[in-house]
Amino acid sequence: MQNTQQYELEGQIGIGKEVHRYHEENCNMAFGEFRFGPMFMRLCYEMGLADLALTTLTDKRLKGFFPDCTSFNLAIDLLFSKGHLEGVLELMWEMKAQGVAFNKDTFTLAFATCYKLNTPKSYQICLALLEEGQAKVRFIPRHAYCIAVAFALKQDDVEQAQSIYSQIMNTDNRLCQNLRVLLLAMAGSLKEAVSVLTTALLSNSLVFVKKPDFCQEVVDVLRERSEDGPWRVQVEHLVKQLQQAGQVNPQRLDHLLYRTPTGKRKLLSFLKEENRRTSSRRTLRPLLSE
Repeated sequence: MQNTQQYELEGQIGIGKEVHRYHEENCNMAFGEFRFGPMFMRLCYEMGLADLALTTLTDKRLKGFFPDCTSFNLAIDLLFSKGHLEGVLELMWEMKAQGVAFNKDTFTLAFATCYKLNTPKSYQICLALLEEGQAKVRFIPRHAYCIAVAFALKQDDVEQAQSIYSQIMNTDNRLCQNLRVLLLAMAGSLKEAVSVLTTALLSNSLVFVKKPDFCQEVVDVLRERSEDGPWRVQVEHLVKQLQQAGQVNPQRLDHLLYRTPTGKRKLLSFLKEENRRTSSRRTLRPLLSE
């Protein structure tokens, strides 16, 4: 076991030395739009080399080798999956120091890291990043907003959660509806929460379209907040109906928050970009028409 770890360490040191040598010899050479940083970071990602990814991105001698957010996002995702959350924060500060702008994936990863740390300090970092992103008119994705709302609720900052939720343009999805019920329950707006669940229960969705469903922990918070109040009986009856209809699932809200959104929008935009391109990204020469 010790020999294996030693070989891995020596291998990482060797890779690091080769990267330094390559950067020193080619730092002034242009390769069109091609960047070697993301390729190297993808290698680290596939091989699970979280420590190597962190040390190379923060190495002052490699300044200019990773000028893009893609390299940082790959490393941040890798560190997050390994549970190295403090390393993620370090890379976020390094991005700022190097002037590398956050994109929508960076915001989502950053908010998820702060949420998982779940400390007053990480909460303030999350809010500061949110404010900064909005001030600079950067696109903050809906999923990142949802994580920020959940974090505010976890920190019992219901007023801030309401403010953030109100900035989500389209709330017609499973995660947003769960957050809405949780937010209303914690804010004491039980009538509105009951209305949302009733609408979901009476949804006229087609047979092959899944009806809205809610996490058990969200439903439990609503039941807890309605105890010893005028809405207790109606909430209990409504929850029972939802359970019978299969619209209450055992998943925790964190499962939805950490779930990677899927869709065709990114793929379609990529195909459109490919169709528009008239020159090679590598050589900058015109592409040959068929």
